[in-house]
Amino acid sequence: MAMNREQKRALKKQGELSDDGEFAPRRREAPSRQLREERTSPAQFLKEVRAELRKVAWPSRSETINYSVIVLVTITVLTALVFALDWVFAEFVLSLFDTN
Repeated sequence: MAMNREQKRALKKQGELSDDGEFAPRRREAPSRQLREERTSPAQFLKEVRAELRKVAWPSRSETINYSVIVLVTITVLTALVFALDWVFAEFVLSLFDTN
């Protein structure tokens, strides 16, 4: 198999080639046994969830209202845009195939 210097260097870094440029036999590592972790009790899980929720930076009431208004306005504008484009294209197609 013909290889350029770059490929040989990369294979040497990966341990695929020996120092003399021959393919090195692969060393297989024994599969490691994973230790079985103890399961968390439901009470402990809920305690941890509560502790994590305390760390959350919750938005204030005014921020929530502002964000909600922005979302509603954006949805309204985009819905109107899609409706308008749909209407324009429908009229165009109907006029294109009108047989009168």
